[in-house]
Amino acid sequence: MLLSIRSLTKTFPGTLALDKVDFDLRAGEVHALLGENGAGKSTLIKCLTGAYRRDGGTVTLEGTPIDPRSTVEAQDLGIGTVYQEVNLLPNLTVAQNLMFGREPRRFGLIDARATRSEARAMLRQYGLDLDVDRDLGSYSVAIQQIIAIARAVALSGKVLILDEPTASLDAAEVQMVFDVVRGLRDRGLGIVFVSHFLDQVFDLTDRVTVLRNGRRITTLDTADLDRVQLIEHMLGRALEDAVGDGAADGAGAVRPELLSFQGFGRRGVIEPFDLAVGQGEVVGLAGLLGSGRTETAELMFGVRPAQTGKARDADGPLDLSSPRAAIARGFGFAPEDRKTDGIVPDLSIRENIILGLQAQRGWARPIPRAEQNRLADDYIRRLDIRTSGREKPIGELSGGNQQKAVLARWLAMNPRFLILDEPTRGIDVGAHAEILRLIRELTDAGMSVLVISSEIDELVAVADRVIVVRDRRHVAELAGTRLGGDDIMRAIADSGEVA
Repeated sequence: MLLSIRSLTKTFPGTLALDKVDFDLRAGEVHALLGENGAGKSTLIKCLTGAYRRDGGTVTLEGTPIDPRSTVEAQDLGIGTVYQEVNLLPNLTVAQNLMFGREPRRFGLIDARATRSEARAMLRQYGLDLDVDRDLGSYSVAIQQIIAIARAVALSGKVLILDEPTASLDAAEVQMVFDVVRGLRDRGLGIVFVSHFLDQVFDLTDRVTVLRNGRRITTLDTADLDRVQLIEHMLGRALEDAVGDGAADGAGAVRPELLSFQGFGRRGVIEPFDLAVGQGEVVGLAGLLGSGRTETAELMFGVRPAQTGKARDADGPLDLSSPRAAIARGFGFAPEDRKTDGIVPDLSIRENIILGLQAQRGWARPIPRAEQNRLADDYIRRLDIRTSGREKPIGELSGGNQQKAVLARWLAMNPRFLILDEPTRGIDVGAHAEILRLIRELTDAGMSVLVISSEIDELVAVADRVIVVRDRRHVAELAGTRLGGDDIMRAIADSGEVA
């Protein structure tokens, strides 16, 4: 066995991130490491590469115990990593990036000619004939990824970890990178492949290990897996156990159209999609992490402007080129990571609630303090935000109460279309039920809502329709009698197009 991990354990304050995880990597294999958000994939990689010190367990490389204390030490042992974001210097040449830190020297000075010659020879091993004097940033992301792989292999040469290396690539570029990876496998390297794209996992890998909640769930040969089985391992439930016995009340009702998106898409982010949203409708987005759910929401809200298609409402075309433009057209967006993207933790609950409304009005027209107090008190009461007072720093609230305060910010702006990305993640059961109830109250009052959730039973409970997203494509629309837990899971797992 090339690499063997036994009972790897890592804790953070209040969190057991890895719970006695076992993992083996053979020479000459591509081994997929899969799991949803928080499963422990990144922590395992960081322990293996010296970014984190493990709290327990053993790691052996070619039979020798290792305990790297830094990424440089891990590289010296033979373990290299390539991440989704190319960790090289785009303003330096290809040759300089490939040879950085180990340039050939002559009379104590860098030998530029020898540097270029060795860089060309290195790239020929990967079938690339490039101008190594050009800046790295002038090449495509796929070429940059291959150059990053070439550098990692040259520095390490035993174990190569690829962490979401294809996330920014199109189909042709993915195959270009895969050809390089297969060549490295044939040379005897052990390759760990982390990806959310199941098509790529089945196309490239030899074995799959699934982590969930910091534990290893299973390791199986890829050839022995089907998609439904893999999804069940990742989500922790069997199809027949999926919760949900039908669509939400009102599902399938004919509603006046509020918004429509035709051919909306962005290269490398989400394939063009068509979607109409009815007045007072809850549309759910389902799919694995990384499937394109959040990317869809960001496109609709102008965080990443669409490159194709158009958006319309009853009055005509909609400008959604930026969040400011989307807000001006009555859109709101409560992001998944409320602590990073949703709240300003040192500001009070009052200040967080009025933040969006103040930005909408402009800072030259400050909201009077009495009006701020009234708004904050009103939403604290309406949403049952548990706090000792409106001036309490929002960072001191529980996760569920922070989430309700973020919702209050958007409700204060009275949007007609509200996007909620994982609105109940990380909150307690009581707050979970309150937020689902609130969503229904909002739509009963005429607001339209897009809900993104990893919880299938949550979507079944609250949504009128569910759009399934897979590998950056909208692949299914489920409603009525087809809107059940089993239907959603099968659509997520299906390898073909779903009508």
